[in-house]
Amino acid sequence: MTSAIRSVFLMLLALVLVYLTGCSSTGDSGRKVGQKTSSDATFPVPPGIEDNVEFWRKVYGEMNRSQVAIHDNQYMGVIYEVVEVPSAYRGSSEDRRAFLKGKQQEYQDRLATLERKLVSGESLTSTEKDLQSKLEAVGGRKAVFGASERVRTQQGMRERFRSGMEISGRYDDAFREIFRKHGVPEDLAFLPHVESSFQSRARSGVGAAGLWQFMPATGRIYDLQVDHRMDERMDPMLACEGAARYLAAAHKKLGSWPLAITSYNHGQGGMAKAKSLHGNDIGKIVQNYQGEAFGFDSRNFYSQFVAAREVAGNPNKYFPEGVAYHKPHDHDRLVLKYSMPAQQLARHYGLSVYQLDDLNPSWSNAIVQGKASIPAGSSVWLPAGTTERISDHPGPTSSATLLAREDNADDFVTVRRTEVKPEPTLARTEDRGSAKSRATASAKPALAKADATDEVKPLLAKTNIGAAKGKDKTPSTKTHIVKPNETLTRVALMYDMSLDELKKLNKMSAKDNTLKYGQRIKVLDKGDDASAAKPVLAKAAAKPATGKESKNAKAVLAKADAVAARGKGKEKAAAPKTHVVKPNETLFRVAVMYDMSVDELKKLNKMSAKDNTIKAGQRIKVNG
Repeated sequence: MTSAIRSVFLMLLALVLVYLTGCSSTGDSGRKVGQKTSSDATFPVPPGIEDNVEFWRKVYGEMNRSQVAIHDNQYMGVIYEVVEVPSAYRGSSEDRRAFLKGKQQEYQDRLATLERKLVSGESLTSTEKDLQSKLEAVGGRKAVFGASERVRTQQGMRERFRSGMEISGRYDDAFREIFRKHGVPEDLAFLPHVESSFQSRARSGVGAAGLWQFMPATGRIYDLQVDHRMDERMDPMLACEGAARYLAAAHKKLGSWPLAITSYNHGQGGMAKAKSLHGNDIGKIVQNYQGEAFGFDSRNFYSQFVAAREVAGNPNKYFPEGVAYHKPHDHDRLVLKYSMPAQQLARHYGLSVYQLDDLNPSWSNAIVQGKASIPAGSSVWLPAGTTERISDHPGPTSSATLLAREDNADDFVTVRRTEVKPEPTLARTEDRGSAKSRATASAKPALAKADATDEVKPLLAKTNIGAAKGKDKTPSTKTHIVKPNETLTRVALMYDMSLDELKKLNKMSAKDNTLKYGQRIKVLDKGDDASAAKPVLAKAAAKPATGKESKNAKAVLAKADAVAARGKGKEKAAAPKTHVVKPNETLFRVAVMYDMSVDELKKLNKMSAKDNTIKAGQRIKVNG
């Protein structure tokens, strides 16, 4: 073989080896990273959630903890600003919260002013036009209305995510083995990045616990002991077994991994209902499903998983400084035949109780302190090779009496339980950050996708779609579900309708001006092509408002409705009712909520023209 041929052969051999081993790097522990992930066909990213996934990718892989994104909580592609928290505000959580609350309020006020100006026909500043364009680019004209109520802040998590990746080195191989055994995608091992950042002792405010964040009832369904002595939700391996079983059952029921993963947060029952309404497309579900408890966390759960999978699966791209993965968790598993104190077990194997406590996070303090015994049938994790060294540390009785080695070392199922319980229909159903308990069936309406139209019509214009396109053609309609604080005037404006049109379409009387949260009403369907949306530079039928204070959007339309109703008899004014002022509420906000102008609100409460302050807890009169 000539030297040239030998060189070519060696080069080809090197290429084959690179192909077989993959382009992986090694952390401090020697663990390979950048492993191949499951096919994107398994975890698709439809158009409806592309912005959501991109948002969380930035949060996990780009934004550090000193950076906070101020964004729209429905249209995740709208990020108003990424704020660098000044060092003066990083000293305490209270200072940080105060700073961010001020920035959030700033954008809420800007957006409320933008909405008011668009309705009243006032000219916009360049900054306001930029805000308008940003919202309309992703959600059409509807996105502008109510934007002040959707402002949210999100702190960067790059450091926390990197720390979670390092900890994942302990468990990744074992988790993937468990998932393979249950016939589910291995990449579900990335899920704890979303749930707990791989903190095995994590607890949520609603009772979820452990690296896999099981609720107590769900944990018991999946054979995890949860009582005053043991909380096996804290055991990463046993809880992973439960998670694999849950996800396998969810996929069998729902037929889609995006839906199965979302059910981990929202429940199988909730996602089954969403599927019945909107099909398997997670994008359409996120945009249109309005089930109770399907709030921000549920809508973003799958997107967070996909983003976490992207960032964790590409460490060299997102963390070029390196990731020091922990060494794999190497241990022996035993199953106790009899109940015994932890101290006795430790002596038997020549270990300290605290060594065992570190390997067994499911133990209560009572067990560690010797006030309670480890229950019979419990799994106990020991340092690898401990059982082989037993002859050096004889116990008070023989090992055959004390302990029984698990028959199948590869089987992570809790062998002490032989009964097969039925698979639950639901896991946790409520957003993790909610203060409510995670009920299994209920939900809050999610925000619907906004329509986009070419322009805002004059406020007082009485449009007739049928006349414009021929009387024989009936305009198509769709259903709008009323959200909190929405009024007829706002809904009419969102769908480019007059109040009379909206009332007529819903067979409402001229005097009926009330809507209720969750109510379903008909609106004109003019399509959802956001790309066709143009900047809203409204030209009002009337001249721009003058005077010391401009009328707000709802006040203008309310007066227009009153003008239209003249000749049909004067309406008897509704008796005023009481509103209790909430923190950070202003006169303007209260006025908008009750279809009033600021002047009307002041007059009703006998306030002077210069008095613009209200306090939390104050009782004021508003329109009934």
